[in-house]
Order: sequence, then C-alpha cells, then structure tokens
Amino acid sequence: MRKQYHFRQVGDDTYIWDVHRLVKLSQNFKIQQIPVNDIQELNEAYWFPKSAPTTQQIIEHLQLVNAADLSYPIILCASGRVMDGMHRVAKACITTQSHILAVQFEQTPKPDFINIDADRLDYREE
Repeated sequence: MRKQYHFRQVGDDTYIWDVHRLVKLSQNFKIQQIPVNDIQELNEAYWFPKSAPTTQQIIEHLQLVNAADLSYPIILCASGRVMDGMHRVAKACITTQSHILAVQFEQTPKPDFINIDADRLDYREE
C-alpha cells in the first residue's frame, strides 16, 4: 500500500492520521456492509477541499480509483466519516454497487499530527 495520510479540518486545526496505522488498529474489527449512498463524503469536496483540481490531479485520482480493490474494507471514524477508502467508494459507485465493505472505530484514534504541512510528511513506501 502506498504511504498516505487522512486529513480532517477540526475547527481551526488540521488533524492528520497515518493510514498505515489506521489499518493496523482496525485490522481485527468486524467487517460490515454499508450502503454506499450513506457515505457523506460523496457530496463533499473530499479530495480537493481548498481549490479546483488540475486535469493531471483528476487523472491521478482516476488511476487510483481504477486500481482500487473492493475486497479491502474502507475505514470509518466513530461518527461514520471516511478515514481511508474514498477511491474504493468511488469505484463502488462507478460499478453501481449498492454496498461496500467497511470497518468502524468505536472511538476515533488521536491524530498522528496536528497542523503539519503535507509537504513535511514522509511519503516513502514502507
């Protein structure tokens, strides 16, 4: 899995989670099927919240959607928001699936970083 982070704006702060850590923390959670239409982020500027994407950025996301493996569950925080798996969600929508595999935290873990510039994060493959 490529190195990636989940960013979420909380008030004036940006919370950042290491997705590899989220996967490890949730690996023994019960897998459930949830309706794709219940995923709130489908109607939000999830990947590009602050600016319009370039064509190249859209192409890169399309490639990730195409490569997404729906056999892996998405990861939801305690309130049901996506922490990992939006490319899988997009693929499920494109392939007209009504449900997607998911695991959910009962208590959302503390972020790994707060207010760190994305360019300062380590994106090397593990």
